[in-house]
Amino acid sequence: VQLVESGGGLVQAGGSLRLSCAASGSTSSINVMGWYRQAPGKQRELVADISRGGSTNYADSVRGRFTISRDNAKNTVYLQMKGLKPEDTAVYYCRAQKWTSHYWGQGTQVTVST
Repeated sequence: VQLVESGGGLVQAGGSLRLSCAASGSTSSINVMGWYRQAPGKQRELVADISRGGSTNYADSVRGRFTISRDNAKNTVYLQMKGLKPEDTAVYYCRAQKWTSHYWGQGTQVTVST
């Protein structure tokens, strides 16, 4: 499974961005897809994830501001980010779970300026 993220960039505080992650290769039986982020000097943390059936899970820090969604036909997961804060600045990684294996994308930088 290969994952390619897109949509990162530089935005002012209060702004919005939409991240996309497209899966390719052996995509059958992919269950949970999600977004993680890692800021400099910090551990990678879960932002949000979504099951194949649409059940979602959010970190407390982003709940109400970020929305995760997926298009199973396109093997793509999205992260709509609104009300961005400087503390949201990080490299955002897509992850896909297939059976007991996890796959990661290369990451996309999100920078929120004051």
